Amino acid sequence: MAVIITEDLDKQYGKIEALKGVTLRVEEGEIFGLLGQNGAGKTTLIKILLGITKASGGRATLLGESTATAGVRKRVGYLPEDHRFPEYHTAFSLLEFYGTLLGVPYRENRRRIPEILGRVGLKGRMHSKVRTYSKGMKQRLGIAQAISHNPDLIFLDEPTDGVDPVGRREIRAILQQLKDEGKTIFLNSHLLSEVELICDRVAIMQAGEIVRQGDIASLTRRQGLFLVGLAPGQLFPREEVAGKGFEVNANGEFWEVGLTTGQTIDPVVDLLRARGLNIRHLVEKRQSLEELFMETVVAPEPGVDRPLGRRRQRS
Repeated sequence: MAVIITEDLDKQYGKIEALKGVTLRVEEGEIFGLLGQNGAGKTTLIKILLGITKASGGRATLLGESTATAGVRKRVGYLPEDHRFPEYHTAFSLLEFYGTLLGVPYRENRRRIPEILGRVGLKGRMHSKVRTYSKGMKQRLGIAQAISHNPDLIFLDEPTDGVDPVGRREIRAILQQLKDEGKTIFLNSHLLSEVELICDRVAIMQAGEIVRQGDIASLTRRQGLFLVGLAPGQLFPREEVAGKGFEVNANGEFWEVGLTTGQTIDPVVDLLRARGLNIRHLVEKRQSLEELFMETVVAPEPGVDRPLGRRRQRS
């Protein structure tokens, strides 16, 4: 079941086209990552999905209902990128306040708050003023706020911003737990290594359009390049494999075997087996999500000059 559906979504601000026919689908129980430079249209898309602004054209639904339906928002949690919580609150009183706004029953709200703050590592400081929190602690509090009313769908905009590496790992574990509970998470982040570790599928936006989308494994697979490893002490028959028309290069303890158009890895596997060699490692090589992103998004952020290294050299 899809919990987010957009079809040919457009948004114009005067002459500026913020979104140009955005179509995507987010399935129940997955962690979906939205990637793109500043100005690509990510925030505009999220605002439309949350009913904060209206689309100029197309269709969008959340949890089977129109995004314009007020009732559906009670089933949605949201952590904006630049959140500002009143610093005179404690973590406990802040969640109590937001729970009241969302209509959570008083006793249930107070009962759940210590559990939620414990989940994000703030139970021991739940009666401390927000003004005493570090950036990372405020980010954890933001996640607690987003999940405090037990929503079905959670939007997180840069959830690990300002969090140290240990904290980022803990937040990934929290997101995985939420997924295991059947929650759907829509994640927006510039930390591509984090996205690669936690997301099931991603979409890359550029200039208001979705230019790539799919599951992480498929998008980062480098077709036609395999890593092959043999048992310790066995020699790879490099010259024989190269003689069959394959490109062969050493890569540490492995060998990279490159395929040309129309080739498969099968002849290499058959040759190794015929020589009595034990294949211990055989995978199609992957690129990082960051490499994929840089290959896909070729233009600089709107309003920023293109780096000198990317400018065409004049003769």
